[in-house]
Amino acid sequence: FGHVRGAFTDARFDRTGLLIAAGSGTVLLDEIGELGLVLQPKLLRAIEQRCVRPLGAVSERAFEARIVAATNRDLEADVSAGRFRADLFYRLAVLRIEMPPLRSRREDIAGLLRHFLRRSAREACRVEPEVQEDVLASIMAWSWPGNVRELANCAEHLVQFCRGGRAEPVSYTHLTLPTK
Repeated sequence: FGHVRGAFTDARFDRTGLLIAAGSGTVLLDEIGELGLVLQPKLLRAIEQRCVRPLGAVSERAFEARIVAATNRDLEADVSAGRFRADLFYRLAVLRIEMPPLRSRREDIAGLLRHFLRRSAREACRVEPEVQEDVLASIMAWSWPGNVRELANCAEHLVQFCRGGRAEPVSYTHLTLPTK
């Protein structure tokens, strides 16, 4: 929500909170299921009233940002278990999109891998590696318990260890890529 100058030690300047800084854009609340019970009512109030009070401020500031929340947790089960507020859940669950795990969408793996290889190569100022069929077969066979984030990490690993523009068959965590 931000803070004002002097709100705490070392608060030497005002800091705009993310909801206000987003303007009329979108704020992604990633891993919302990890938000503690102490902070949940504060977020709920901000969403319902469309305003926040920066730490140390005497007045509230309105925000326009759209809010999108994501989680890998079963929030309905967390609501039943008392780990997530029901009112916040229903406020956030206006439009729900459930994404099955990567292991259930094997047809997406090759395209996502290409995307992550391209991005990782660009960020590392390296050549995008060519992935051989045996390496791709191992990648396609993996269960991807870490889902898309794990695949992105694998692509970064392949970029770092590629030689001559080809993805090398190396060990990646539990996934052992074939050696020639």
